[in-house]
Amino acid sequence: MAQKYIKPNPAAPRPSILGETKTTATVTTPVSFVFGKANYQLLAASIVIVALGFVIMSGNTDIYSNTKIVIAPLVVLAGFGLAFYAILKKPAPNA
Repeated sequence: MAQKYIKPNPAAPRPSILGETKTTATVTTPVSFVFGKANYQLLAASIVIVALGFVIMSGNTDIYSNTKIVIAPLVVLAGFGLAFYAILKKPAPNA
């Protein structure tokens, strides 16, 4: 005869080594996210700024224009700097 496998019930108390049953109290703690709302808003703004810099960098006009070789790369770098700040900024405590 084949033996039947019975799944253990996780809610049932488990016997200890001495045969006694232990009951464990479940302690719930509030979930704490790594980033806060402001971090995500800054990160979204930095993505928009980087995309804007690449849009400024592209185009059909003169390839050596001051806008394409100076201003657009600075806008992209500013977007990356804002993303770096958004990642490192500590979220405000929810008191």
